[in-house]
This record gives sequence, C-alpha cells and structure tokens, in this order.
Amino acid sequence: MKVAVIGAGKMGVWFAKFFERKGYDVILADRKKEKLEVQKDLLVDLTTSFQEAVQDADLIQLCVSINAMEEVVKAISPCLHEGQVVMDICSIKEAPVKTMHQYIKGATVLGTHPVFGPGSNGVKHKAYVLTPTNAKEQEFAEHFKQGLEQEEAHVFVMTPKKHDELMSVVLGLPHFLGLLACETLLEQKNLPETKKVAGTTYRMLFTLAERRRWKHPISTQRVQTNLSTWEEIEDLFMAKAQELLTLIKSKTKKQSSTAMEHSKKKLAPPTATFADSYDVMVQNA
Repeated sequence: MKVAVIGAGKMGVWFAKFFERKGYDVILADRKKEKLEVQKDLLVDLTTSFQEAVQDADLIQLCVSINAMEEVVKAISPCLHEGQVVMDICSIKEAPVKTMHQYIKGATVLGTHPVFGPGSNGVKHKAYVLTPTNAKEQEFAEHFKQGLEQEEAHVFVMTPKKHDELMSVVLGLPHFLGLLACETLLEQKNLPETKKVAGTTYRMLFTLAERRRWKHPISTQRVQTNLSTWEEIEDLFMAKAQELLTLIKSKTKKQSSTAMEHSKKKLAPPTATFADSYDVMVQNA
C-alpha cells in the first residue's frame, strides 16, 4: 500500500513515521524544500510536488492547515482517481469535508480528527474521530477504525456537524480559558513567586495558560470562528462566570454552597476514565 502525506509540518512528519512503521510505502510532500531537507533521515520518499505524490498513492493524508485546505485540494484533484482515499486531519470538520466533496469527484474522501499532538507516541488510548457522510465513506471508515482499534485507539464515528458541536467544548472552551488565564496571570506583579508556592491545582492552571504561547494566534482564531456552536459556549461561560461572581460577592454561604453542590452532582464519578466520559458525551449528545 502506498501512502502520500501532504504537508511536512509536525503532524505530517508524525503521520509519515506512523505509516512507515506500519510497513507502508510512504512519500512525504511539501512545497517548501527546506522542510524536506531536515527530514532526510526518514525512511520515506520526499518530493516538492503534490501531484507527483498523489498520482500513484492508495491513501492520501492531508496534513495541512484549514486555511490551506482549498488550495491544496484544488491542486491535487485533477490527479485523483477512483480507488483512492483522501483524508484530512483538521481540528474542525464541516468546512474541510465540504471542500473535499466540492473538488474531489473520483476518490473517496473521509474527514478525520486525531485528537492529539505530534508529541504523542502512537495512537494507544488516544481519541480519534472519523466523520463519514455517505455509505462509501462509512465503509472505509469502518475499515480504518478497525486498524486504529487494533492499536488501542479510542475511535468515534459521527457526522462532521456533530464533531464540530463537540469540539466547540473540547477545543474552544480550553482555548478560551487558557487565553483568559494567561492574560490574568500576566497582570500579576508577583507571578514568579506564585509558581514557587503553587500546589497541583494552580500548576494545572498555569500549564493551561502557558500553552497559549505555543499556539499560533491566527490558527487558534480560525479554529474557534469555524466551530459551529462556539459563540453559544462563550455566551454560556460568560453568563455562568457572572452568576458565580455575583454569588461569591454576596458572601451568602448557603447560596454558594448550594451552587457548588449542584455542580458536583452533575459531574461524572471520580473513577470514570476520560474515554468513558467522552463516550457518554457522544452517546447523549
């Protein structure tokens, strides 16, 4: 089986290594020659031509940003044919899947979202979302799902719309919280001292805030503005924050305690795993 990985960024290199370890014949493509130069130690073929990479490939893995999707898909579409499969890995799914359907007429397309970063050592215990939209895509998704599950990945199959609704919470809310925490902490004059006396909870908050500097602001903005229900989540968060702030300022212990107990009852049991909670969320959504 021949796999073409389009895009030699961190995730593109990750997938090139992933497919190479599975014994596939892999070709990694990027228009920037300098990106390929640093990957010469990889046991894969390298090319600056997307068309060359995809023409004989059985599977094409698109590892490009959402803003580059349309340009790349338009460039490779004339070279695609029946029997090939094209997958993307964007963090949102409705827009990329629509783009692939618009330009790709012969090959099968499948929207996917590996919910992990390039630092991951394989897919074991990682969430992986597949978003087929028709019977042909569903058939390949089931085949791909079985392969991922053999490596102990947690695979979820849903529509692109359902995926984006869930990611409004899973991605949008943490991004927003991290940005708020970062901006708030940077205003603290004694920030270095707080780290020295920090406990587990504060360190978790600081880690969330610190991760903002590793996220490209334009990339984060594009993800959030393309998430279908993000504005609803943002409005709900602001309303709940104001509600809680009002309770705390009122200094009414009974009301504050009642609100906290109400939240506590809604939470999953402490023994529940992330996979269990995610599975329940998908089933009940």
